[in-house]
Amino acid sequence: MGAFHAYDVRGVYNKDFSKDDAYKIGYFLVDLLKTDRVLVGRDARESSDEIFDYLARGITDAGANVYNLGLATTPMVYYATAKGDFKASVQITASHNPREYNGMKVSRENAEPVGYDTGLKVIEERMKKNDPIVPASTKGQIIDYDIKVEYVNFLNGFKRNYSNLKIGIDCSNGMAALIVKDILGSSPLYLYDELDGTFPNHEANPLIPENVVDLQNLVKINGCDLGIIFDGDADRVMFVDENGRFISPDLMIGVLGHYFLQEKGLKGNVLQDIRTSKAVGEYLTPMGATMHTWRVGRAFAAKKLREIDGIFGGELAGHYYFRDFFYSDSGMLACILILNVVSTMKAQGISLSQLIARIGTYANSGEINFKLERKREAMDAVRQYFTSIEQPTASFDFDGYRVEFPDWWFNIRPSNTEPYLRFIAEAKSHEMLENKIAKTREIISKFS
Repeated sequence: MGAFHAYDVRGVYNKDFSKDDAYKIGYFLVDLLKTDRVLVGRDARESSDEIFDYLARGITDAGANVYNLGLATTPMVYYATAKGDFKASVQITASHNPREYNGMKVSRENAEPVGYDTGLKVIEERMKKNDPIVPASTKGQIIDYDIKVEYVNFLNGFKRNYSNLKIGIDCSNGMAALIVKDILGSSPLYLYDELDGTFPNHEANPLIPENVVDLQNLVKINGCDLGIIFDGDADRVMFVDENGRFISPDLMIGVLGHYFLQEKGLKGNVLQDIRTSKAVGEYLTPMGATMHTWRVGRAFAAKKLREIDGIFGGELAGHYYFRDFFYSDSGMLACILILNVVSTMKAQGISLSQLIARIGTYANSGEINFKLERKREAMDAVRQYFTSIEQPTASFDFDGYRVEFPDWWFNIRPSNTEPYLRFIAEAKSHEMLENKIAKTREIISKFS
């Protein structure tokens, strides 16, 4: 079984894990988190119902009750976990992965993530050792648990009047379609707003450019002020401006600063991941933000935001975390808050592209992937070369390396799930950026 990863359990269903594995995960999860109540939601993938059945059997055989949330966005599960005082929850989903994938995102009380280092490894080891499974003398029950109306009302509490905006939305046939019209109504122009776990129109991964093309065309043809696209389980959201140009998700951390730091007058800690543009901190610090840089992924980010009592935070991958949302990520809440800012800016005569131009002041490479096995050696060689010819102004050595210099910076990090080394860099000029990328490629080529 190769489905256990740093953040969750995920893989090709019936290849990387099976219904029997789902049963065992459910059974051992009850003991891991010492609970008699487990909340379970699921996405609309073809395999989700079967996984639910076997996961629920494992949980009930361990003597705990399953609170069945049914079809749900992943953030809906986080909300219900915290509000319902559950010590354990599972969302059955493979997020943005293709249709043949599925998986599980596990949380403990207060919607804190359970990653590989905080519990999933224990379950994996018990499964590998074939620890005995002895059904409890009194089995648990499956109890329907519906919080959709309550959750929608919570989100609507943040919403404003967007009548001055023309909005395009691509739900990617994913879970955002479950609630988006209850929040934004019928006024936006919608694409692929029917739940379909086969993802017939495009994969539910907005980071792949081809998956955003339909939204970009919709925005340009209809003169929208912006376009919004969700991933498969709606914990991530991404945007295109009024010209149809895709906006790097880390720059939207800067946009959120207008809501929290300027409008609400909050001052304090803001979290960014190690790949975030240096421009974001430079933009938010004068507003009253104290920037904190941390590792990639919900398993790390949500925990860190709670630890520093951060106001909000975000990642290059389109996750946005909020103190007002149990320090967890929500694509729909991020969407609402960003619409608040865009609406206010439009009333002042400022378009989204103009706002982004104020934030994104560096030439950025985007994430470049190198496929190789000798990842550590290549990482070390890149860092050694650049620090030997120039004095860094800052350096971070978690989640790979981030090294900053006066006029540029880079982050190089290994993928947690694939044989890739990921590189991203920024510089004050395109020429400098291209030179740094070329040198990096030259160094890494020696380890292919």
